[in-house]
Amino acid sequence: MKINEMFSIEGKIAVITGGYKGIGMMIARSYVENGAKVYITARNEEGLKESAKELSKLGQCVPIVSNLSTLKGVESFAEEMLTCESEIDILINNAGTSAVEPFASFSEESWDSVVDLNLKSPFFLTQKLLPALEREDYVGDWSRVINVVSVDGIGTSPYETYSYSASKGSLVHLTRVMAEHLTKKGVRVCALAPGTFASDINYPARDNPELCAKPIPAGRIGNDEDMAGTAIYLASKAGEYVIGTTVIVDGGLTFGTPYGIKS
Repeated sequence: MKINEMFSIEGKIAVITGGYKGIGMMIARSYVENGAKVYITARNEEGLKESAKELSKLGQCVPIVSNLSTLKGVESFAEEMLTCESEIDILINNAGTSAVEPFASFSEESWDSVVDLNLKSPFFLTQKLLPALEREDYVGDWSRVINVVSVDGIGTSPYETYSYSASKGSLVHLTRVMAEHLTKKGVRVCALAPGTFASDINYPARDNPELCAKPIPAGRIGNDEDMAGTAIYLASKAGEYVIGTTVIVDGGLTFGTPYGIKS
C-alpha cells in the first residue's frame, strides 16, 4: 500500500470536542486540510464560530455549540450530530478542563467539574454516538474513537492538579476497557497523550515555552505538526492496529526523567 493511501483521511467524517483552540484546533486543522469533513464543538459560541470560519477556508468545518460538562448537554449534542450524520468515522474526545488548588483546600466543585468533563463526558458521548460509529461489517472499515488524555495521567505533575491528573489517568484505563468491548462493534478505541503544548489549559507553555522546554529531551515544546502527524496516523489505515493503547506525544518528557521530579 502506498503511503498516501495508508495515511489518508480524505472523505472521513470527524467530530472533535473542544475543537476550536489548543490541541483540538491543531487536530481539526490537520483533518480539514487533509480532506475530512470536521464538526467542532465547544460552549464558547464566539470562539467556536470564529475558528470554524478560519478552518472553512481550508475545507469543510461545521461548528455546533454545546456544553458537554453535563449529561443533558452530551445528549443534546449527540442528538444534533445524529441528525447531521448517520455515520461518523472519527470521534476525538478532546474537551477538557483543569483546576489548580492546594491539597488542603481542594474543593468538591473543582473535583466534580473537572472529572465530569474530562472523564464522564467522553464515555457518555461515545455511548450516545455509537449508532453512527458502529459497523456491521467492520473488516477494513473501522471507525475510530481517540480519547485525548495527558502525560499528567501517566506521570505526576509539579502542579496541584489533583482532579485533572486523576481524570486523565482514569481515562487512560477507560480507553482500554472501551476498546475491549467496542472492538466487537467495529469501533477502534485508543488514546493520545500530549505533553507540553502551548494552549490555554497549559498556559505556562504558552507564555514561557523556553523555560518549559528545559526538562524535555527533544529540547522544545510540541508544535502543531507534532500533534497533526500523530492524530492523522491514529485516524488512518496506518494506525488501524493500534487498539486500547495510549500514544504519548511529549518529546521524551515522561521517558527522559520522572515527570514532575526536578533534580
